[in-house]
Amino acid sequence: MPAVVLLSGGLDSAVNLKRADDETGVTLALTFDYGQRATAREAAAATLMCQQLGLPHRLVPLPWLAEISRSGLVDATAAVPEVTLDQLEEDRVARGETAEAVWIPNRNGLFVNIAAAFAEALAADTIIAGFNAEEAAAFPDNTPDFVAASNSALAFSTRREVRLMSYTQDLTKRDIVRLGRSIDAPLACIWSCYLGDREHCGRCESCARLERALRDAGAWQWFNLHRATP
Repeated sequence: MPAVVLLSGGLDSAVNLKRADDETGVTLALTFDYGQRATAREAAAATLMCQQLGLPHRLVPLPWLAEISRSGLVDATAAVPEVTLDQLEEDRVARGETAEAVWIPNRNGLFVNIAAAFAEALAADTIIAGFNAEEAAAFPDNTPDFVAASNSALAFSTRREVRLMSYTQDLTKRDIVRLGRSIDAPLACIWSCYLGDREHCGRCESCARLERALRDAGAWQWFNLHRATP
């Protein structure tokens, strides 16, 4: 049965989008505008992916979410931590100290529940999200426990017992790149930067994780040659 996909426009969601399209079909891809600094880039990336794959796409505005958050993702006056590739293994990153600066209140919980409403209305029984093993260490809403807890709640809140899953839940970013290339996911379209400038900043934690993954997977040069900046 076709799924509803949470599509941020980044690496993880791009690979999950293509895998879902291959495995079950996609009835709708959802991108959320919660006032993040990279909204335009993320939305453009997601739109381009869906156009290439011939999939329906919808942008859902959540303007109030920015109003209640002090995160660097939405507040242009707040600093976004800069992290080098070597610093990704430091304790402060592993403990989630850098994650705290970009935390949005209940973001994934909100996204999942909105997607569940769409899924039930569209007769879909699955929500696909782009989670990964690396960020699960710092973000509790990326973990298998979050997925399990969400599914327990969805069993009561949806008549179709819509379920949440992720094809990349147990994978590192490097392995997600490898999977994406093996299934011809739209990796050239991705936007993974926390900021919304013309190019990836190359300094935020999201950029660092993407670069390390691409380098480790032997795809860094390929990405720079083929990427289509949204």
